[in-house]
Amino acid sequence: MVLEIAGLSPDEESVYALLVSFGRAGAADLAERDGLTAERVAGVLESLAAKGLASPTDGTPRLYQAAPPDVALLPRLKRSAEALDLAQHEAARLIESYRDTMRRRDAGHLLQVITGAEALRQHLRQIQDAVREEMLWFCKAQYVAMPSGSNTEEYEALARGVRYRVLYEKAFFDDEGAVDNVVAGVRAGEVARAVPHLPLRLAIADRAVAVFPLVAGGPHGSPEEPTTAVVRDSNLLAALTALFERYWEDAVPLDVDDTGDLSGADGPAAPDALAPTDRRLLSLLVAGVADKAIASQMQLSRRTVQRRIQSMMERANAATRMQLAWQAARRGWL
Repeated sequence: MVLEIAGLSPDEESVYALLVSFGRAGAADLAERDGLTAERVAGVLESLAAKGLASPTDGTPRLYQAAPPDVALLPRLKRSAEALDLAQHEAARLIESYRDTMRRRDAGHLLQVITGAEALRQHLRQIQDAVREEMLWFCKAQYVAMPSGSNTEEYEALARGVRYRVLYEKAFFDDEGAVDNVVAGVRAGEVARAVPHLPLRLAIADRAVAVFPLVAGGPHGSPEEPTTAVVRDSNLLAALTALFERYWEDAVPLDVDDTGDLSGADGPAAPDALAPTDRRLLSLLVAGVADKAIASQMQLSRRTVQRRIQSMMERANAATRMQLAWQAARRGWL
């Protein structure tokens, strides 16, 4: 269900969506449409009221009115995002604690430490030569060992069917030739996204081996040599993979348009305005209202509703309606 991220149960989401569509209704009216018993719907309505998503009106029978989705849901979406950020920080703390504990026991059995740009370059080539299914990358600005465009192993792996998912931080595109190299990668089959900032450099092959810095070296040409870890199947590897997926979820997809230009490289757009009709439509969509009900509520054809939703998805670089909901919250559309 879409609104689980806002703390709603499936029954609460279903009843709230109906209540938004009705405007004002009682438990018996909603039960007829939802397939639940009137007693169950009454309990769900009380739960929605406790969460600030509905309010009872005076009179008999007792009726409820939905709180506006943009007022009731947006704060919950933001709190969910903040909770995920806190979980990320806690995971980073646990990774560091895990690393310290294992180092005290026997670090040699847990990870391999390599020093220097040349050794790092060789390991990155080796894991790409051996990868069979998927490579995951965090690409930060100013290369340390492998200049942008020099990773020929990626093209060889793509040619044999390996999937590449690559996250670029915004500053990466300031490097000379970086945009052209990303365009070439995307055209070859790389799936690329962008985020404002990445916490570290990272490469993960088949979710079985990861390469990441233990001590961050300076960019190419600086006196600091990178000290890098190669870690295999372990809780630490699982945490690094989860970190990648967390950033991937919120990243902006990068595409190559018909002219060969890269779109989406500037990261999430600044808040911009929607037309009033689209804003209202989006509020109903985020509330979980079905396309048919939205069309009826707004006196539009179902095809028009779907076309407007698709237009907003393209504008937000969202591949799914779930991504559109997240992007709408981040861009201030609700």
